[in-house]
Amino acid sequence: MEEYNVPSPLTFNPLKHHLPYIRDFVNLNIQLTAEQGWNPSEVRKMLRHLGTSVMDVYNGPLHLSQIFAEILDYLEVRKLLSGNSFASWAGTGFSSFRIISLTDKSDWILKYNDNEKRYVHIFPAKKSPHTFRIKSNTLKSAILYLIMEGKDYVTRDDLNRARAITGLPPVKNVEETRAVMEMIDILRI
Repeated sequence: MEEYNVPSPLTFNPLKHHLPYIRDFVNLNIQLTAEQGWNPSEVRKMLRHLGTSVMDVYNGPLHLSQIFAEILDYLEVRKLLSGNSFASWAGTGFSSFRIISLTDKSDWILKYNDNEKRYVHIFPAKKSPHTFRIKSNTLKSAILYLIMEGKDYVTRDDLNRARAITGLPPVKNVEETRAVMEMIDILRI
């Protein structure tokens, strides 16, 4: 997964915001599970970074390296690559951020991150072209199901067994089950 290295001064969580990366993560862990056995603690550790709320996931045509290059070019042209200039431009408050558009018309949020080396936090904007919004627990459930079970026919018991790995409660209703099954289908493509 080294090809997804995020260049400084950017900070970005591809497991949370980039669909091709999420698919690669799932496929790599399926392969590792087949070769070495199931390692729930390592997967749990990675999934912890997904948080507990909702997130926007980019599913457009740009590879991560293109996204990073376009954002860095944007900042360089505007002389915003120093921490001070970026902080002044984007603002440092909790609700401060800027939105820029990339060549594929997707919108990205640039937010100040109080870190000396990685002060530009980037993620897809809400309702941006080439993005969809998903609940964190739905994504975690789909990832875990595919790694642990992977069967085409999803049962409630299999789904709940996967959810239990990260301490998620059993699915409660049809809507919740449907959302996880839709995410499973998206990740399988």
